[in-house]
Amino acid sequence: MQFPVREFDAIVIGAGGAGMRTALEITKSGQQTCALLSKVFPTRSHTVSAQGGITVALNNAHQDNWEWHMYDTVKGSDYIGDQNAIEYMCKTGPEAIIELEHMGLPFSRLDNGRIYQRPFGGQSKNFGAEQAARTAAAADRTGHALLHTLYQQNLKNKTTIFSEWYALDLVKNIHGDIVGCTAFNIEDGAVVYFKARATILATGGAGRIYQSTTNAYINTGDGIGMALRADVPVQDMEMWQFHPTGIAGAGVLVTEGCRGEGGYLLNKHGERFMERYAPNAKDLAGRDVVARSIMIEILEGRGYDGPVGPHVKLKLDHLGKKILQSRLPGILEMSRTFAHVDPIHDPIPVIPTCHYMMGGIPTTITGQALTVNKKGEDVIIPGLFAVGEVACVSVHGANRLGGNSLLDLVVFGRAIGLHINSIFQKQKPLLEASNNEIQASLSRLLRWNHNKVGEDPKIIRKALQECMHRNFSVFREGASMSLGIEELKDLHKRLQTARLDDHSSEFNTNRVECLELDNLIETAYVTALSAYYRTESRGAHSRVDYPSRNDEDWLCHTLYLPKYKKMIRRAVNMKPIFRSPLLPQVRRY
Repeated sequence: MQFPVREFDAIVIGAGGAGMRTALEITKSGQQTCALLSKVFPTRSHTVSAQGGITVALNNAHQDNWEWHMYDTVKGSDYIGDQNAIEYMCKTGPEAIIELEHMGLPFSRLDNGRIYQRPFGGQSKNFGAEQAARTAAAADRTGHALLHTLYQQNLKNKTTIFSEWYALDLVKNIHGDIVGCTAFNIEDGAVVYFKARATILATGGAGRIYQSTTNAYINTGDGIGMALRADVPVQDMEMWQFHPTGIAGAGVLVTEGCRGEGGYLLNKHGERFMERYAPNAKDLAGRDVVARSIMIEILEGRGYDGPVGPHVKLKLDHLGKKILQSRLPGILEMSRTFAHVDPIHDPIPVIPTCHYMMGGIPTTITGQALTVNKKGEDVIIPGLFAVGEVACVSVHGANRLGGNSLLDLVVFGRAIGLHINSIFQKQKPLLEASNNEIQASLSRLLRWNHNKVGEDPKIIRKALQECMHRNFSVFREGASMSLGIEELKDLHKRLQTARLDDHSSEFNTNRVECLELDNLIETAYVTALSAYYRTESRGAHSRVDYPSRNDEDWLCHTLYLPKYKKMIRRAVNMKPIFRSPLLPQVRRY
């Protein structure tokens, strides 16, 4: 079967903040053509739900510098963040944020007109001294403001946008280079091969592998699934951040900015329990520390009970109506809608919920996807890039600091665009795609037309989320994870014989959900293998059977090689360019 072909210099898959910042940098040069593919309208991408802000050392209203930010980020990562990448992000961050301001991003302002910055967890001045206020905010709708600003700039610079197109698979040539992707138009079902010299995965996270998550329904690990099917390795997939404050019973995010503005957590005895777990930072300790502390309070019987299940409470009423309405208007609205609580008068019921994927496709600072050779040395995969949550640069390591995700996507999206513009002047065209690759992708799409009997995929999806929540949540244990891995294998088998009742082509969202389920199961399985493989506790990965951090054996990344179906270790980069390395220490907040 012959496919229609659309050819561009670069294609970006995913139109959230990472994808749109990358596409903008490519197209504004005026030298390359760039297509932006998204399964939803761009401004409905998940970046829109980011609330708290962008963490960056502006040295603005308060004394600050990028080295303090780097120190906090390395410490927050539990020392497996790559220090060359963290240094680059923190050092170039101020320039990237000022660019956004010049594009028109409406940051909140101080009375003197400077950008407002709020305190967030894990931030400090002077290498761990007093609390810093480093997170630049647009009220509590920073992601919304960022996404609309970038969308406007992409329209202005004539990026070609394909809204409601679902990317199926990466396409390789006979040498294994990535030469584009297959995708279909959700509106009419038409399948197209998008040919490109550079393919950039910016598909976001995969929080929908869990039962309770802050992630949108579109966060289904599409980029991870595409990478694994193309034999591209993934790194640190055991590292999933559980945000301390999701609305109990709903999973909807309550920004860390609430605690940055002065809110605090209470157990059922009215105690500010974080004072016991983090005597200095208290409620603004690292997210992994706060999430574990909440779960310990609940497991030891000090949580609240109620129709939404066990939880603790986030108290905001003491901040006053004026502060809440000006700085946290979105939280007021969401709390009233999803928790049926007015924070001006009553505390919000909260519980840790899956929030962010620290792992992903290993990349260079300029976003080039990496694999390893037989000697274990890094090798660049020609034609493939990754950015944002689907990538693992790695600046977040075992635990991401709040506000660093938006900084990550604008800094590295910009870096990829600059790199692509520079190399395209001298890069030779890659060889044509392998027809077998394209046909295999079509077969994966069409197989859903052939199963007339079988299980409803929605049942499998629900079982997957329950399995992950039960066995791979905030606390993990070897025997439970082993059972979980076997359950995931069984779910994968069941999916192969599942049925799709609706075989129509036009706006068949059931077909999209079936294809997403392929990616969810792939992502969940590598998460499970990686979590079982790392026999220590570090950052967000907390094992009750291995409760201590083990730097001697595990000061490293984990890497899953799909081609060989095995786990290996990969060294952490401890070599920043502009300062001395930050050596591992005990994390105290």
